[in-house]
Formats: sequence, structure tokens, C-alpha cells
Amino acid sequence: MSDHDHEHGPGHDHGPGGHAGHSHGVSADADRRWLAIALTLITAFMAIEVVIGVIARSLALISDAAHMLTDAASIVLALIAMRLAARPAKGGYTYGLKRAEILSAQANGLSLLLLGAWLAYEAVLRLIDPPEVEGGLMLATALAGIVVNVAATWCISKANRTSLNVEGAYQHVLNDLFAFIGTAVAGLIVVLTGFARADAIATLVVVALMFKAGYGLLRDSGRIFLEAAPANIDPDALGDKLVAQPAVVEVHDLHVWQITSGQAALSAHILVETGGDCHAVRRDLEELLRDAYGITHTTLQVDHAPSPVLELALPGNRDLLVSHAALHCEGAHGPVHRDEPHDH
Repeated sequence: MSDHDHEHGPGHDHGPGGHAGHSHGVSADADRRWLAIALTLITAFMAIEVVIGVIARSLALISDAAHMLTDAASIVLALIAMRLAARPAKGGYTYGLKRAEILSAQANGLSLLLLGAWLAYEAVLRLIDPPEVEGGLMLATALAGIVVNVAATWCISKANRTSLNVEGAYQHVLNDLFAFIGTAVAGLIVVLTGFARADAIATLVVVALMFKAGYGLLRDSGRIFLEAAPANIDPDALGDKLVAQPAVVEVHDLHVWQITSGQAALSAHILVETGGDCHAVRRDLEELLRDAYGITHTTLQVDHAPSPVLELALPGNRDLLVSHAALHCEGAHGPVHRDEPHDH
């Protein structure tokens, strides 16, 4: 197996021994249906809110409408990414387009940060010079927005949120729900006290929530693009567990990464004690990785450890002929190659 095959092997399915598709327990059709319902609710209410926000001269309402626009965009991106990720692997895309959803998650995170920065700027200006705000209209619209966003949030929560793609859309809508709650409180304050700066203060609270959600999405999607180990897996502890299994002498060249959210992969070079059944060891390790860590995409290069050095003295010659014999085992993943070992 070449270096290229060794690194990218988990994405291939060569015959009955290959890995089947990965399932999250929620069908893609169901995910798309729930997202489409949420998209319809959001876009319909957004159009109404823009008009009311202009009439009421409320930045909080306008910011909520702008946030809803990014909600709609995030859901559209999620739906497109689902279509792309469902395409089978072919040609140069040996994993298919599964990481399209991670691109969508990054776009969602970045849009939250950029929109939050703009709203923070506008809110500060309104703190300095607050305009007159129609508190009653602001309060009524915010209460209606809460109802719409609760329904949209519930719809998206029914989809598979282990996908960063869906989680990105969910965070958008959830933050919008918080925004409407803040706007409703600000509207009530304006109605009761006439304190117009409550509108800008509510906007700043929402901005803080947007920054938190946007940073989380960029961080998690960035880890996948950089092929870091899944956040819930410690590679050192995993390596120690592998090397502690019966007949395993050494584990090195251990790599753990994510193909996409919720779909981890692993490759490693395993040395088995002389006389050990390397095929059985490979099967046992794959079972361990599947049951204990949920890793089903594995490429394990399994060899016997080098046998002891045999020293032979030639008759009449004081020089030694040294023979170093290494037994070699080919597993179900095809021929293997020997890398320059380094201890785990």
C-alpha cells in the first residue's frame, strides 16, 4: 500500500470488506423536511418584521429581521450541503462531498460574527444618540417573533444535530429566539418607562450570544478542516488502550481525524508479537474501536514484530553474517508497507 492509500484508505469501499455508509440515525429526507418547514416560517415572518421595524424605528426589530435573513441563508446552505454530501464518492473525491456541510458550518459561524459586529456598531451609536422608538409595536412584534422562532427551533431540533451543518442552522435560529426575547423585554421597558436606550442594550445582549455561537461553529469546523482528533477522543489514551490488547507489541503512526461531523476515521501501524495471529488482532482492534469509540472507518496496517537477530559464524572466518528476518502479514485491507517506526 502506498503512502497515499495508507492515509486515505478509509474513504474507499473495495468489495464486501469495505466500510458501508455512515448513518446518524435520522434520515436525510427527514432532516430536509424539518429544515424546509423552519425556512418557510422564518422567511414569511421576516418580511413582515422588516416593514414593522422601519415603522417603529426599532434597531432591535431590524436587527432581528437581519438575523432572520441569515437564519434563512443558513438553512438554505444546510439544504444544499445535504444534497452535496449525499452524492457517492467518485473520481478524485474519494470521500465524496461530505465536507460540504463543514463549509456550510463555517459560513454560518462567520456570518454570525460579521452580523454581530455590524449590530454592535449600530447599537453603540443608538446608546449615544437614541431615537424615538414605538415601544408598543416593538413589543407586539417581538412576542409574535418568539412564537415563530420557538416553532422554527423545534423543527430544526427534530433534525440530526450531530451534524455541524444542522447545528449551525440551529444556532442561528436559537440565537434569533433569544434576540426576540430581549427585544420583547426592551419593548416592555420602553412602553412602561420611555427609556429608548433599552432597544440598543437588548441588541448588545443578542450580539454577545451571536459571537459565542459563531466562535463555537468556526472552532469546531476548523478542527475538522485541520484534521484534529475528535474533541471526545484523546489519541494518547486511545493508543495506550490499543497497545494494551493481547498480542500487540507496539502501535505507531496513529492518526485519528474526522471526515465530517460525527464520522471519525483512524489509521495506525500495529506490530504483533512473533507467532501471534495478526488477522485476529486486527479484527479485535476494529471491534474495540467500533464499540468503545464509535470509529468504524479504520485502516490498520498489521505486521509481526521483527524476530530476534540470528548470528551465524562462517567456518574459518571471524566475521559474522547477520540475518534480520521480519515476518509480514497482509490483512483484509491489502498489502502493507513498513514505515520508519517511532514509539507511540
